[in-house]
Amino acid sequence: MIRKVELENFKSHKDTKLDFSNLTVLCGANASGKSSVIQALLLLRESFSGGEMGVFNYLNLQTNSVKIGTAKDALYQYSEKNEISFRLSGDSYDDRWCFKINDSTKTVIPKLQHNFNGNGIMLEPSCKLFFSPHFISAARFGPQSFYPKDDLIDILNQISEKEGKAEYAVQFLDKNRNQDVVPKLCISSYDNDLFTQVTAWEREITFGVNVVVVDNGQLGYELKYQFNTDTGKTDLFNAINVGFGLTYALPIIVAILSAKPNESILFIENPEAHLHPKGQAKLAELICLAAQAGVQIVIETHSDHIFNGIRKNIASGKIEKDNVKIHYFEMGDNSATISTEIKISDIGRILNHKKGLFDQFDDDLDELLGL
Repeated sequence: MIRKVELENFKSHKDTKLDFSNLTVLCGANASGKSSVIQALLLLRESFSGGEMGVFNYLNLQTNSVKIGTAKDALYQYSEKNEISFRLSGDSYDDRWCFKINDSTKTVIPKLQHNFNGNGIMLEPSCKLFFSPHFISAARFGPQSFYPKDDLIDILNQISEKEGKAEYAVQFLDKNRNQDVVPKLCISSYDNDLFTQVTAWEREITFGVNVVVVDNGQLGYELKYQFNTDTGKTDLFNAINVGFGLTYALPIIVAILSAKPNESILFIENPEAHLHPKGQAKLAELICLAAQAGVQIVIETHSDHIFNGIRKNIASGKIEKDNVKIHYFEMGDNSATISTEIKISDIGRILNHKKGLFDQFDDDLDELLGL
């Protein structure tokens, strides 16, 4: 599990140090560096997994998951040296990577050979944080007539290959439908297989819904929804004829329920997209339950319902406050990211409020009341 992340001279991060936990929340103003934290970790993951036995000599800025551009796009604009470095620490590792920019027009940056032991032998990273990862971006697939299939999913065991679009979420669900879900994440009135629990959690968002997956061979998969009604009618509706929220939430629910405690790490951007506030609150509950069970989850959010849902789950004991780290981002001088760790009490109260931290509702209400 990742415990600390340090970014130096990467995009807006001149020198950013962050504590991570089971659940790490990145929030704050637009263009303040939140997504860049996830991008840095994904770039390392792609380079790490692409190298032989985890040995890699270059940082690739144009991967399947993340497309930064050139070295100029990746380097902090006021950097005094042409180097980008990342440091990741966990329970049993403390690894640092440094990359030297020799040509700002290149899309790959060579790694400096700087980590040596006493015998002059370069040390390779020891962390195992990139096992069983899922990345679900803000640009994930919405409702589609057909969802693609690819045999590669059997090898990668991923719901996304390109830019976190979750394009294989439906195939992943179908392939793993009988997988047992961690009991602590299960809604107890349903069987504990993945497909049934995905439907159960979707019902927490929209009452009476059933998830149906149809394999149409080379055409791909159809995602359909069925609604229980008082009339007994159970017509099937294609995803494109049902609200966006159910489909946007589906890959998140699938990724969480299929994750393995103490092994999996999930990166999720804007889990709240297209969801009613109640649905956002239920999704926050699932995220908290999974994090408490040992699945590491990193989310980037603009939703006060997700934020307050996490606070509520701390207060109710569904997740321990020490298993949550919340970082508020804002832009400082010279366009450098400033991060503040937000402290939450055992009863869910904010102990060090920052102006702009999900306070727009209060500001609007004060204006309406003439305060």
